[in-house]
This record gives sequence, structure tokens and C-alpha cells, in this order.
Amino acid sequence: MNKLFDEAMIIAKTFDVSTPKNGLVLYSISFLPTKENRDKAFAFVNENKESKTIENTPCGKKLVELGFACANISLNKDMVAEVWSVASERMIKNAKGNVRAFVDGADPRSVFCRVELPNILANENIITINGIDKNEFAKKFLQTKTKEEM
Repeated sequence: MNKLFDEAMIIAKTFDVSTPKNGLVLYSISFLPTKENRDKAFAFVNENKESKTIENTPCGKKLVELGFACANISLNKDMVAEVWSVASERMIKNAKGNVRAFVDGADPRSVFCRVELPNILANENIITINGIDKNEFAKKFLQTKTKEEM
């Protein structure tokens, strides 16, 4: 296998991904033409110091240091997505309270749709997304995607 991928997977599986209660901030940029959701999430974290994106955790910081935030990394996109998916799933499973999500136009193939949203719904300690009951948020999100795909 690829040495960089193997190292990143160990980090994704073991490094700290904890966030404070009501402090998890997510965003979706996979398959989107801009990084607008990420920019909004980072701006939110800058204004709300108790909040964290995955990049603000020890796990995320190390992955960014290895180049996992850059498009020119030597791994293919599927490998990069797999690493972030593992770390994101762990982060969601440990989260509590309200989650802030910048996911406008999230693609069904994105980490948010494939990994994060299902794990949010399964986590009894997460109550809301953007102040809306998580189940209601998910319904609206899925309904919006269905209309767009028609």
C-alpha cells in the first residue's frame, strides 16, 4: 500500500478528534465548484472560539500537516476522502449537543452525505443541526436533494 495513506489512516483512526459540546462545525465542499461552505465554516470558527472544524482537532491538524488539505497531494481523491471519512466518523460519534453545518448544495457523494449525516442521526448525544432537530434537518436536506436531482 501507499506509505502516506497508511500513515494518514493511523492518524485518522487514533488521533484526538474531540470537540466541545455544541462546538462541532461541519462543512461540505466535495464535488462542489467552490470552497464557499468551507470558507463560511472557518469564518464561523474564527468568530466562535469554542467551535471546531475537524482541522482544529489534533487529528485534523496532523492530516493538514501531511498535505491532506491540498489538491496536489500524491494520493488519489478516493484515498484522501477515505482518510477524512474515518476521522469524521470518529468525530461525529464523540460529538454532543448542537452541530453547526455549512452544507449548502452538498453532493450525495460527499463525506457529509455518506458519512457525517448518517452518523449524526445515529448519535443520541447530538440533538440539533443548525438549531433544527437533526431528523427534521435531514428530511429537509434529503428533500432538497431529491428535488434537485429530478
